[in-house]
Amino acid sequence: MSLASVLQFLEQQLDRINDVLVQADTYIQLLIILVIYTLSYLVARRLGAFSPSRESRARDGAEQRWRQFLAKLAGLVFPMLAIFLLRFSLEVTETTLTQGWLVQTALTIAILILFNSVIHNFVRNRVAARVFRWVGLPILFLHLLGLLDGLIRILESISINLGNIEISAYSVARLVIFGSLLFWLGRVSSKTGREFISHQQDLDVRTREVAAKLFEIVVFFIVSLLLLKILGINLTALAVFGGALGVGIGLGLQAIASNFISGIIILVDRSVSIGDYVELGDGSTGVVRELSMRATTLETYDGRDIVVPNDKFITETFINWTHKDKRQRYRVDFSVAYHTDVRKLVEIIKAVVSTHPQVFSGDAVPLEERPDCEIDSFGDSGINMFVEFWMEGIDDGKNRVGGDLMLMILEAMQEHGFEIPFPQREVRILNEPGPTR
Repeated sequence: MSLASVLQFLEQQLDRINDVLVQADTYIQLLIILVIYTLSYLVARRLGAFSPSRESRARDGAEQRWRQFLAKLAGLVFPMLAIFLLRFSLEVTETTLTQGWLVQTALTIAILILFNSVIHNFVRNRVAARVFRWVGLPILFLHLLGLLDGLIRILESISINLGNIEISAYSVARLVIFGSLLFWLGRVSSKTGREFISHQQDLDVRTREVAAKLFEIVVFFIVSLLLLKILGINLTALAVFGGALGVGIGLGLQAIASNFISGIIILVDRSVSIGDYVELGDGSTGVVRELSMRATTLETYDGRDIVVPNDKFITETFINWTHKDKRQRYRVDFSVAYHTDVRKLVEIIKAVVSTHPQVFSGDAVPLEERPDCEIDSFGDSGINMFVEFWMEGIDDGKNRVGGDLMLMILEAMQEHGFEIPFPQREVRILNEPGPTR
């Protein structure tokens, strides 16, 4: 291309710009765009007053989370209102003015601003935000310019055949982009739904667990169906697959299906919940730390995790020590000599046990829950006694009260001169022979 051709092209473009600048329609469109953007900005700024103040950010609660959500939505008001007004203005300018390309350009910019605002306010993952900005924004821009169809045709022409299956660059790109978007939306929706359900204080803990699990299952089921639709798989074919899956569950997946259904039953009937201390039929004990749809995890006081299939809580007997009431009754056994003043000892032991900070005692405690010392039986070497007491939680781990009370009882008996008996045997010789001569 010669210099003269370049100069001629530039001259033609300058002539077009001059023609545009001398037209009144151009300035009318600029005025419309300026008014719409100014109005949208003022409305968005007004709604921005709902954003939490610095003092309220330290508080936590449903109202604070709702205000933060409104603050994020307020960031979308400016582009959304601008898009609505520009779209309406575009319809008017196309019928009343000779041109409307400036309004169309402003509408395209507003749509791109809305997309970027959604990424900024709602996408927390940095990698996902970069993918949406560097991949999603260019695709949206090409679509708004009407150039995306041509790019799609080019990508569809690049394909390979694997038997009866044709794989094109467009199908791979569509799977990667929309698949990533769907899984990200599913993950965000699941996390947001679980957080929302977990903060519903009107529901008890077990009901919130059931609702959160069911919501998570529904979200990923919908995402899977949409992904299959994107892949071009006919969903009616899943009926045959569903029948085969049902047969498989009936034959080979009975245990998995049983545990899955048992997990739902456990969450619904509220027989086990997080934090309960459970004792299984085989003697295993632990605190429930996790409830999944397949198994329940118990944490023992020596740091081990016991993974128990859910159907064991349905088909077998177990003890839930803290199901309805975390208060428990325990006893400590000890012995004293037969010559002991038992009445005096009983009062001393009651007073000593009552001084432990974790033992229920005092006038505010019901009489039947206060420490009580009694005679258990008469042994071969001494009197067998015990002291009963009530406490909060399980007498193990960091709440090991029984060991403390044994030491306190020993010290009290030694201080007051009470004797702890030890095994004794008295031997008598009958019909002793006389002295030999």
